[in-house]
Amino acid sequence: MVLALQRYFVPVTNWKTDVVYITGDDVHHISRVMRLQDGDQIICNHPEGKAATCEIISLTKDSVQATIIEWLNESVELPIDVTIAQGLPKSDKLDYVLQKGTELGAAAFIPFKAERSVVVWDAKKMEKKLNRYTKIVKEASEQSHRTKIPQIMPVLTVAGLIEEAANYDVLLFAYEEEAKREDHQSFGTILNKLRKDQRILVCIGPEGGFSQGEVNQLKENKFLPVRLGPRILRTETAPLYVLASISYHFEELRWV
Repeated sequence: MVLALQRYFVPVTNWKTDVVYITGDDVHHISRVMRLQDGDQIICNHPEGKAATCEIISLTKDSVQATIIEWLNESVELPIDVTIAQGLPKSDKLDYVLQKGTELGAAAFIPFKAERSVVVWDAKKMEKKLNRYTKIVKEASEQSHRTKIPQIMPVLTVAGLIEEAANYDVLLFAYEEEAKREDHQSFGTILNKLRKDQRILVCIGPEGGFSQGEVNQLKENKFLPVRLGPRILRTETAPLYVLASISYHFEELRWV
């Protein structure tokens, strides 16, 4: 059985013509965890979304040097740019959303403080959390063979989220009450109207959902309420439903 090559994301400053320099925690992973040696091959991802098969030519305590063998012709990113705005959930649910959402192709994540969010972060805790989350999406990107690492934005308020919405083409928010209306707007209906290369922002409420005030605020700012199937989903399940549906619709049905 041929094992897949290990994949590492390398900052743009570490690409020098035909040589790649790997530093930081990845050096430990290459030498101590994977026990790779000179002559072994890895895949290095460039920040622009390109990837190359590389051969290790030098391995020290602080760095790994690898020479580029060939650039790969890969197409693994979603054809639609999807950002998940996740209402801050309890415990480690956001870890799960970030990891699985990355595997499913999310381009970015925006944690936001909703009225019904129980979690409270101070500045120190926020910095620590964001550092942890950055590591989670990097490792998930490597594991799922993505060519880009999703961006994680600082925690926003709903007002900040609405301001950020100006950067997107389509604005949606999951609203369970929408599923009870006969004239509800299904997610499938919206998917049929989307076009390749659009930027989509999908907002998911925390465990208690959105307050009525937030619903009104979002609607007034061009966010469309949408149901995600006939069942009520947990806050950590909803973004995965969104991403899996988009992947199936655009990668398996429309643009295969």
